[in-house]
Amino acid sequence: MVLAFALVTLMPPPATLADGIAALDPKLLYRLHDSIAGGWWTWAWANLFMPLLLRPCWLVPTGLGLVLMGGALTLGSRKSVTRSHRRRS
Repeated sequence: MVLAFALVTLMPPPATLADGIAALDPKLLYRLHDSIAGGWWTWAWANLFMPLLLRPCWLVPTGLGLVLMGGALTLGSRKSVTRSHRRRS
């Protein structure tokens, strides 16, 4: 969630995920495209990665943070099994 907040405040408002990746490494998108779109994975690039790259740059870290926060709250709310305080002889 801290990463998503940092992206919202530091990047320009219409910045997409592709813009954020290009800010880190300009050639990373080209290498990613070459490794994924080559061969049978062309449909994955067109149907999975391209729509994701067109989303705002803060959306992916926010979604991941919400899923992880939900998992942490779920695991933290489990009641522990209490053991009997009686001793066996």
